[in-house]
Amino acid sequence: MVSRSLAIVAPALILTGCAASARLSELETLLAAQDSATAALEQWCARRGLADPPTIRAVPAAPDAAPPAPPGDARALLEADAHEALAYRHVELTCGETVLSVAHNWYVPARLTGPMNAALAESEASFGKVAAPLAYRRERLDSIEGAGPGCPAGTVLTHRALLRLPDSRPLALLVECYTEANLRPDPAG
Repeated sequence: MVSRSLAIVAPALILTGCAASARLSELETLLAAQDSATAALEQWCARRGLADPPTIRAVPAAPDAAPPAPPGDARALLEADAHEALAYRHVELTCGETVLSVAHNWYVPARLTGPMNAALAESEASFGKVAAPLAYRRERLDSIEGAGPGCPAGTVLTHRALLRLPDSRPLALLVECYTEANLRPDPAG
């Protein structure tokens, strides 16, 4: 009887694992095709039927007592000297009520316009949407399956990336922690 139960359960676990692996691969492909993680997540949200409309909001994450120090290589990667201010933004990118990504973003506010800095401070607009008029391009530095440094438990994929302006100056250093919600079966099917 035990072996018959295992014979029934094991294929179900394999199918679940295969489906999650396929979703992770599909998400990676979608993210690689975009300079904006927000644009990719909006497409992902629409494909999966997570919300109508499939809009991504950047909800401030629970505030820490103090923002974390930038990664040790942040100033070098951002080509920011010791006197140039760095800003930090920690948000959860949500589609409807589903948190798809937890993002840590260190950026050089002097490379944004005043209205862009105000929007980042005062709204739930994502960094990608706010900075889109600057025509940045995304340069992926690392992609880790699972939780990378600074990511919460339950992270299934971690990206570390730079956003570069058209003149190649770095604008932002991102650590994006994609949640296991991205691997769940589609709510509609």
